Amino acid sequence: MIKINLLPYREKEKKENLSRQISIIVGSVVVFILLLVLVHVNMTSAISNLETKNKEAESSLAILNKKIGDIEKYKRDKEELEQKLEVIVTLEKNRLAPVKILDDLAMLVPTKSIWLTKITQKDNRLNIEGNGRDNIAVANFMKTIENFEPIQSVDLISAKRVEIAGITFQNFNFSCVMKRGF
Repeated sequence: MIKINLLPYREKEKKENLSRQISIIVGSVVVFILLLVLVHVNMTSAISNLETKNKEAESSLAILNKKIGDIEKYKRDKEELEQKLEVIVTLEKNRLAPVKILDDLAMLVPTKSIWLTKITQKDNRLNIEGNGRDNIAVANFMKTIENFEPIQSVDLISAKRVEIAGITFQNFNFSCVMKRGF
């Protein structure tokens, strides 16, 4: 005998299979959405941490730039101070040079044959004016000055006879070039 089952088992299976597929798809979509949310939260947290680190780095960079600026200012101040100290040392070294030169020059003047009337210095030129007993005394004094250590060269600007109180003298004017460092 042939049995015929009139119950819709295939339709029931199809419905179960369809509901299972829908639940799998819905579950997969929910898991996918959860994964997306988890990745989004993780990325947002990472971005927030990086922004925080970036702000901290920028603030420390600003502090370091300020310190570098302060260091540069101190270096400039130090260089300026060293230059001022060099000037002071140079001035201190050369403070007594003109006095020493005049003293040494006074020692070179023969006492009873040469009388100096004017000594002027401008830059590295020294002008000496005076009166001598005669041409020979003036020439000897000029040679003596040429051998004087601070003097590089001596030029006779003028020499002429003058009469003072009835006595004839030789009036002279020397231009001397001084060596560097004096």
